[in-house]
Amino acid sequence: MLAMKRSLVVVDVQRDFCEGGVLPARNTSGLVAPLNAAIAWCIQCQIICVFTRDWHPVNHCSFHSQGGPWPTHCVQGTPGAEFAAGLQLPNSALVIDIEKDSDKANMSYSAFENTNLEAELLARRITDVAACGIATDYCVKATVLDAVRCGFRTSVLTDLIRPIEVHTGDSANALAEMKSVGATLLTCQEWMKLTR
Repeated sequence: MLAMKRSLVVVDVQRDFCEGGVLPARNTSGLVAPLNAAIAWCIQCQIICVFTRDWHPVNHCSFHSQGGPWPTHCVQGTPGAEFAAGLQLPNSALVIDIEKDSDKANMSYSAFENTNLEAELLARRITDVAACGIATDYCVKATVLDAVRCGFRTSVLTDLIRPIEVHTGDSANALAEMKSVGATLLTCQEWMKLTR
């Protein structure tokens, strides 16, 4: 029963946020293999896996062309919006795919904002969330802050996150902020030991 109350939330591991994409996080080439191993372990342990992704319209308000802060990225139906090359989404009923930020006038970073993620987790009696993915200082941070706000016991898998780091120190500041609201910072192996 313990495993069924836990969820792994994989945040925005998409082509445009990986090396070679238009808005790459740092060192994403070293992310996919250990992330796949964690996903496989979760499926084996019957832990719910959630995969979030930016799913923007072509005229999204966050884009430079619309006066926003970011280059055009993760446009619906384009290769850049696809999950990262090599990321293995298991063919399992335990997988939830959350598309976020699909309204052109809405700019949000959290996987909980304007989605049904909270309801999906509560319907499955999830109490504990572990977050990983891209980017530490934006969508991972916002998702973690909202997970805590929603009442989930929340962990951040520090070896399975990658920052954009627009400004030096953004990643460290994000980790400190997540910890300050009650999230637990763990490596994936540490989280697995606690989950067994």
